[in-house]
This record gives sequence, C-alpha cells and structure tokens, in this order.
Amino acid sequence: QVQLVESGGGLVQAGGSLRLSCTASDDTFSRYAMGWFRQAPGKERELIAAISWTGGGTYYRDFVKGRFTVSRDNAKNTVILQMNSLKPEDTTVYYCAAKSRGRINILPYEYWGQGTQVTVSS
Repeated sequence: QVQLVESGGGLVQAGGSLRLSCTASDDTFSRYAMGWFRQAPGKERELIAAISWTGGGTYYRDFVKGRFTVSRDNAKNTVILQMNSLKPEDTTVYYCAAKSRGRINILPYEYWGQGTQVTVSS
C-alpha cells in the first residue's frame, strides 16, 4: 500500500503562486496515475488535475486550466501541482491521490494523502 505525503501549502496573496508536492513512500510510484483533489468545507471532494502513469497524459478541470500544471518525476516518486494566478476561491484543502487502473479523470482513486491547506488572501 503506497503512502502519500503532501507539502507546499500555505498562505499567498491573490495572483500569487504555490507549488504543491506529493511524495510516495515506495518505488512502485510509477505504477500509479496521480490526481490532485480539493475539498471545501461542506462540499464534496473534487478532482482538479490528474496525470497518467508515464506523465504523457494530463487532465484539468476547466476552472484551473491555464493556471495550474501537474507534472511528475517518477525517479523521485513525486507529483507536483504548480498553481499560478491563485484566487481567493482556490482556498481549501488539497489532496493528492493514486490509482492503479482506469481513466485518470474519474473515481475511484485508491490511496490518499493527508491534505495540505492552501489559503489565498484577497
């Protein structure tokens, strides 16, 4: 069972950038497609970006296209979410997740990190 640990959250002003990282616990990382989710209080967790096993395929929700970029480094067991032009409405907890099969833009994802808080001030 792979364990995922996110880092890189924090407080940033609107228009600023943050870089979230998610590191997996073992070298099976390349067997998993990776997704980034976020969940606002009282709302369902939503997929915002995903990347395929090799990194050759990506998926973005419309509201992050052009602002967020997902990438991965399988040699470092790490997936990155680069977030630019942040808005106050991007404020919430962000999670990374891994799946071993199926389309990257749909549930289920099998393994989850603990989440990292992103706060964007206006």
